[in-house]
Amino acid sequence: MPSVPAPRSGSPADLDPHAPPLPGRAVIRQRWSDFIFLHWRVAPDEVAPFMPAGTRPDVDANGDAWVGLIPFVLSDHAFMPLPPVPGLGTFIEINVRTYSIDESGQRGVVFRSLDAEQLPSVLAARALFGLPYEWMHAERRLDDHETGTGTGTGTIEYRSRRRTGARPTTRIHARPSTAPVDTELSRFLTARWGFHERHLGRTIYARNTHEPWPLVAAELLHLDDELLAAAGFAHLAARAPDSVLATPLGHPGIITEFAAARRIAR
Repeated sequence: MPSVPAPRSGSPADLDPHAPPLPGRAVIRQRWSDFIFLHWRVAPDEVAPFMPAGTRPDVDANGDAWVGLIPFVLSDHAFMPLPPVPGLGTFIEINVRTYSIDESGQRGVVFRSLDAEQLPSVLAARALFGLPYEWMHAERRLDDHETGTGTGTGTIEYRSRRRTGARPTTRIHARPSTAPVDTELSRFLTARWGFHERHLGRTIYARNTHEPWPLVAAELLHLDDELLAAAGFAHLAARAPDSVLATPLGHPGIITEFAAARRIAR
């Protein structure tokens, strides 16, 4: 596979809420909605062992690395140019992730774990990209009060239990506000237009594109989590996250498209 050219430099100030064009045709399309973004500051040395070859921890303007715990709803999954796949439907995904940058300046996500309800999706993502998907049971509860402006106020709660291994659980309960957020830090944590992964002995980079995140500030009401510890970050759930963001309640979600994964330049 050919290497991917760098779309921009590695400076934190270069992060753009608008995705650059895909390097080729889109091969997967999904709708993402009902996000909660919980993030903790960590030392770069803590995430460095998890970086695929040819990448290093991406750090913010203060030199900090970050670890995220992020639940959301995935729907309308389609392998392009075909329509959405019957039977995949709508399901919850929860990922634990950190952030990477490669030698060409390409920024990305490195997933420590991805838990999903749909077993076929788990198996397909493991086979196609080497992503560390796990099969889980999950539920979402919305307490949504319409405001008459197209967004709601209320709370959102996710609960899950992995079906394999030690069966770690999580419970995340948050109250999204209606106050928009667009800062250098929020862009650093969410304006990630690809992921790095080690697959079949090579480090790959898969690009995605979607509209700018409709981020709002949020309040974390409750967190009881074992996924962070299972991903190698045993101490994080015991302290409050350093950043809590969400997408607005009642928002229809964003359409995301992925290009085929390519090997990074070495």
